[in-house]
Amino acid sequence: MLAVSSGRTLPTVAVLMGGPSAEREVSLSTGRECAAALRGEGFQVTEVDAGPDLPARLAEIRPDVAFNALHGRWGEDGCVQGLLEWLRVPYTHSGVLASALALDKQRSKDMYRAHDLPVVDSVLAAKADVMAGHVMAPPYVVKPNNEGSSVGVYLVHEAANGPPKLAGTMPDEVMVETFVPGRELTTTVMDDRPLTVTDILTDGWYDYDAKYKPGGSRHVVPADLPASVFDACMQMALTAHIALGCRGISRTDFRWDETRGLDGLILLETNTQPGMTPTSLTPEQGQAVGMSFGQMCRWLVEDASCDR
Repeated sequence: MLAVSSGRTLPTVAVLMGGPSAEREVSLSTGRECAAALRGEGFQVTEVDAGPDLPARLAEIRPDVAFNALHGRWGEDGCVQGLLEWLRVPYTHSGVLASALALDKQRSKDMYRAHDLPVVDSVLAAKADVMAGHVMAPPYVVKPNNEGSSVGVYLVHEAANGPPKLAGTMPDEVMVETFVPGRELTTTVMDDRPLTVTDILTDGWYDYDAKYKPGGSRHVVPADLPASVFDACMQMALTAHIALGCRGISRTDFRWDETRGLDGLILLETNTQPGMTPTSLTPEQGQAVGMSFGQMCRWLVEDASCDR
């Protein structure tokens, strides 16, 4: 972990953004916002669109810290983390193992179960089988096993006449999981401290557009919930963060069926690279507990490491 004290020259930072994943545009937005915030905090910042020449770019720039603003495969699945470990460049957010575990939804669910966290039934199935017939009784959700930001998510309703027709861009193997009704909740954990709970309100499915388009969703922060449910979200998010071995910032998402009380709270997944865009949840939660966006980005740089 870097020590940044007053009166000393601040570290030079390379903000890694873009990349080749399905979440490239979100990553570019995250990267630009974080780069601007870090410049506002006094850092010397270089924005790097991560591609095959990334090792050469980093050798040329020679940053003190890599700020990982990448999303999706290669950027948050342990790949770029391994590269930065190899180059001995301290980087923000989680390390190799935690990143790989969290982005692999099935394996992260195994970790949740081992720590008595509530999850729904799910299976990995061939894309062809999913399109040929229902692999579980509707309603259910089909999604890639290793993408985020609600990329490629299909909701198959109870009244569906047949299986979903998946896009050609979907991987050959997908996750199919039982649909969980109810409210969408999320909690950010920062340095092993859960910040607060947000209630995400939408007019329909919380999809990619609802997450990233202005007005796509409304956020109630802190969420107006029974104390038992609010506290459970905070504790479960912290348990998931620790169980996966996360560091820095993570954000864990839940669904809550309020008709079932506390038994209706289900953990969906943990994001080790939460979005940092104007409509993103984690910066909003930071502000709710008194931390500006710039301060949050600065803290991530100070927390950077290449030892895990």
